[in-house]
Amino acid sequence: MSAAETEAELSEDEHEGLELVRESGGIHQSDFWKELGVSSRKGSRIVEKLARNDLIERHETVYNGHNTYLLTPTARDLDFSLLMAGDMLSPFIGEEEINPQSDAFSQWMMNLAYEG
Repeated sequence: MSAAETEAELSEDEHEGLELVRESGGIHQSDFWKELGVSSRKGSRIVEKLARNDLIERHETVYNGHNTYLLTPTARDLDFSLLMAGDMLSPFIGEEEINPQSDAFSQWMMNLAYEG
């Protein structure tokens, strides 16, 4: 079943929960149900269904001294266009530090200029 088909089968509360996660870019589960105006039990059920259908990801974390989950949109929902210059991904994405005087950065910046 595709993501669009899965989304079409969501209840109103589940759809609102998915939009909250997408719009926030990430929200702690302890805040999620409060923002939705539902009980923690119902919020947990919504999160479980969204995660089970690969619409959101759950990451264990500690928030305000309590164990909880950070809820984030799945990668397919993220917009990477701001990191792109033509077909080049920003050289700042990665593990190593990039020198702003480097050829890789200069080429990326030139591609940005040509797009504008």
